Amino acid sequence: MIPVMEFRQFTEQQPAFRVLKPWWDVFTDYLSVIMLMIGVFGCTLQVMQDKIICLPQRIPISARNITVPKEMTGRKNDLDLQQYSFINQMCYEKALHWYAKYFPYLVLIHTVVFMVCSNFWFKFPGSSSKIEHFISMLGKCFDSPWTTRALSEVSGENPEEKDQKKSSTSRSSTGVSPGEGSLEKTQSLRSIPEKIVVDQPPASVLDKKEGEQAKALFEKVKKFRLHVEEGDILYLMYVRQTVFKVFKFLLIIAYNSCLVNQVRNRVPCEVEIQDITGYKDFQCNHTMAHLFSKLSYCYLCLVAVYGLTSLYTSYWLFYRSLKEYSFEYVRQETGINDIPDVKNDFAFMLHMIDQYDPLYSKRFAVFLSEVSENKLKQLNLNHEWTAEKLRQRLQINSNNRLELQLFMLPGLPDTVFELTELQSLKLEMINNVTIPASISQLENLQELSLYQCSLKLHTTATSFLKENLKVLRVKFDDNRELPNWMYGLRNLEELYLTGSLSPDASKNIVIESLREMKCLKTLYLKSNLTKIPQSFADVSSHLQRLYLHSDGTKLVMLNNLKKMTSLIELEIVHCDLERIPHSIFSLTNLQELDLKENNLRSIEEIVSFQHLRKLKCLKLWHNGIMYIPEHIKKLSSLERLYFSHNKIEILPSHLFLCHKLRYLDLSNNDIRFIPPEIGVLQSLQYFSVSCNKLENLPDELFFCKKLKTLKLGKNSLSVLSPKISYLALLTYLELKGNHFEFLPQELGSCRALKQSGLIVEDAMFETLPSDVREQMKAE
Repeated sequence: MIPVMEFRQFTEQQPAFRVLKPWWDVFTDYLSVIMLMIGVFGCTLQVMQDKIICLPQRIPISARNITVPKEMTGRKNDLDLQQYSFINQMCYEKALHWYAKYFPYLVLIHTVVFMVCSNFWFKFPGSSSKIEHFISMLGKCFDSPWTTRALSEVSGENPEEKDQKKSSTSRSSTGVSPGEGSLEKTQSLRSIPEKIVVDQPPASVLDKKEGEQAKALFEKVKKFRLHVEEGDILYLMYVRQTVFKVFKFLLIIAYNSCLVNQVRNRVPCEVEIQDITGYKDFQCNHTMAHLFSKLSYCYLCLVAVYGLTSLYTSYWLFYRSLKEYSFEYVRQETGINDIPDVKNDFAFMLHMIDQYDPLYSKRFAVFLSEVSENKLKQLNLNHEWTAEKLRQRLQINSNNRLELQLFMLPGLPDTVFELTELQSLKLEMINNVTIPASISQLENLQELSLYQCSLKLHTTATSFLKENLKVLRVKFDDNRELPNWMYGLRNLEELYLTGSLSPDASKNIVIESLREMKCLKTLYLKSNLTKIPQSFADVSSHLQRLYLHSDGTKLVMLNNLKKMTSLIELEIVHCDLERIPHSIFSLTNLQELDLKENNLRSIEEIVSFQHLRKLKCLKLWHNGIMYIPEHIKKLSSLERLYFSHNKIEILPSHLFLCHKLRYLDLSNNDIRFIPPEIGVLQSLQYFSVSCNKLENLPDELFFCKKLKTLKLGKNSLSVLSPKISYLALLTYLELKGNHFEFLPQELGSCRALKQSGLIVEDAMFETLPSDVREQMKAE
């Protein structure tokens, strides 16, 4: 007897592959086993039992005259045993029909082919690799603690939603309208990250290792999907093997039906062996005919069932869209609305596992959801960035607020909202962030900075920021990236917007109405804009500080400035201005004007500044100004004047009629001479003429006894007047880069001047008397 286990190699496969075997494949596998047993049983009988038994049909002529005794009732044939064996073999080969002889072997061969064909797509190199990867990921996704957690969180919310749908009374009692109920369902998963972190009991919190494993699974599933959706080799292989099985079923049924009647018990045989045995005609009995006949009919029945199953499989393959798979039922059941539909081989494998157990695709779908992935990232982020670790990163910013800066994180840790002392939050290059309602715990938060961040707000978070946020800084690449919730911050005092726009967008920059910002006092816009946005007029009545930077793009339309009569500070930087805009002269409350890094050559319009009686600070630095007009004397209220980094050669004496000047910067010009009228500036505390072409200084300079900072570096000075001693309040003196041979000992009279405030070559410092040096070194 041949053991069936010998044929195990034809059907051997990994146990995990069973998830890709639908019920019809399992059923046909069992049918194949039964057919295999029939074939093995028939082959065993064929080998071990006598095949055929033959007897002569008539008595030869030589024996006809022989008298047969009356007591003998039978007929005697004069043949020995070996002759019978020979005749049996000859008749088996010549007289017995080939189907009756080879039926068991045909059954065995057909069955083995069926078995190989049924599992060929598991073995074919082009498909087996994809199947192995898919099965491996499927098992890990099914067993992952993250899958259980995500589904349990959602399923915990669904019953409440169903109750709200079933009972209108409960909706009215809770004050929730049907529309709000549907919105709540849509946002059910989006609220999970908060609940996972905030409400989840500690016992169910994933450890770091499990979180990292789930994170790796998300990456594998994402890459596997991109790879598998490119082709449909799995689908084609399965279709081909199914079609082959149907064709083979039809072939077996066709020829077996015609030949099964050829299996008979009585077989006539004619063998030309008279010279040996004396007989020509024989009557034979096929000993296995009756059994083989029954087995053949049984085999045909099994093949028929097998074929019908294959036909059903063909119907399933061709009349269903198996190259597309929709997770609609999963989305409805779990509330995870962003699970994408898949196609090609990925879709086909999911259809197959649905035949095994739909729970597999439901759990696998969790790893196709971006929201679910973001939840996991959030959880891992919370593990990594604990409240204590974040507290160590707190620092005081330029506005004297306690600030937390987070850079290039995959998300925003929920632990941030445990830092109740936080006053300023700065986020850089963090995308797809949703600010939860828990931000309301940050009662001291007043400043928010968003640099290259895409941010969404929970409804409660929006309400909180409207009431508490004082300063908002946004850096964007497209004005469409500006957050919509920004325009509703009614208590905002300072708004800073920075970003480069395309050439077309810069001409038509659209910033929505700022009408809601009733408390806005400072507005900063740095972009390559060509005109002031019309929406700025919405805050013109209460805006006090306006900063415009166009990054070198020519700003041609400034008419909206006339409406901003409350401006105290105005900064128009790097806007390619060639003249001072006339619209500025209408700003009667202006106290500080900065026109840095423009293209100003002449400033004759400065005469109109006399109408700005409150103007105290004028910055015309980093331009190409050639001279200072005499009209400068009419700006009698000026206290700070910046003319550095220009091309000024001559200082007019009228400049020093601005007798209130406390700060005067003339550095980085081509000035060769300082008029003695500088002595008029008795309030002068800061004076810089470094990087010019001065060869000497007027003694009147040292009559400005309130000077605290004097910068004379990088000139052509060779002598420093002993009258430097008049500057008793001097704390900073820059002399480096001149041609001094020695320093006057009168520097010792400048009691407030220390070595750290004296910027000079080391050799020059050594020329001072030792007592003066010791005095300056002493703190």
